[in-house]
Amino acid sequence: MLLIAVVAVLSLIVVQVLVLAGAKELIYPHLSWKDIAQKAVLAILAQFFAYIPLAIFMVALVEGKYHVRFWPAIRWNWPRSQWKMLGLGALVLLSLNLLGHFLPMPQSTPFEELFSRPRDAYLMSVFAITLGPLMEELFFRGFLYPVLARRMGVAGGIFFTALPFGLIHMFQYGYAWGVVLLIFLMGVVCTAVRAATGSVASSFLVHVGYNATEMLLFAIATDGFRHMDKAATVLF
Repeated sequence: MLLIAVVAVLSLIVVQVLVLAGAKELIYPHLSWKDIAQKAVLAILAQFFAYIPLAIFMVALVEGKYHVRFWPAIRWNWPRSQWKMLGLGALVLLSLNLLGHFLPMPQSTPFEELFSRPRDAYLMSVFAITLGPLMEELFFRGFLYPVLARRMGVAGGIFFTALPFGLIHMFQYGYAWGVVLLIFLMGVVCTAVRAATGSVASSFLVHVGYNATEMLLFAIATDGFRHMDKAATVLF
């Protein structure tokens, strides 16, 4: 698990530097490094390309070291009722949205900068309901949870899988503890689904339903991501 985490961090750092350097050389030669780093589309591209070597490493680790097929090994079993899992994710988002009204919420966060332009917002939305939740579920519910559950039991595994899942989102939301708490609770639900169903695909669908509902609410509240000043009407 530590090796996978190290590969993830190094991959993100190296790819982000390469993407920014390439953009500086080929696309934005007259902009400062700071301005280039704030380009949402570059951040999305960097994360996308960083996930490629990480995914390859995960598959190579499982199939090369343990000589088993990757998807069965991580318990990727599609549930019979996929719509129920998606609906559960939407319900979790709406429930946490309601809970958020009783917690201190920031007026703005770094995450909203990724929605500064409609084009960037739509790219981020696609990423948030596809590759983003896929890679997070593979790592947290596919790799981390089974390791923790074997050593701490189901309850401990759920808690200590959801905890780092919430903490890694701190920077995106300006270290606002209220938002991090809600993401932690969302992680608890996803991990509990993984534990109950024995399926990472089920927790992935819950995650997709959650993110898709969040993006839909953002789009509705901001009139198609054109008026981000109205984003405060949505929790996060």
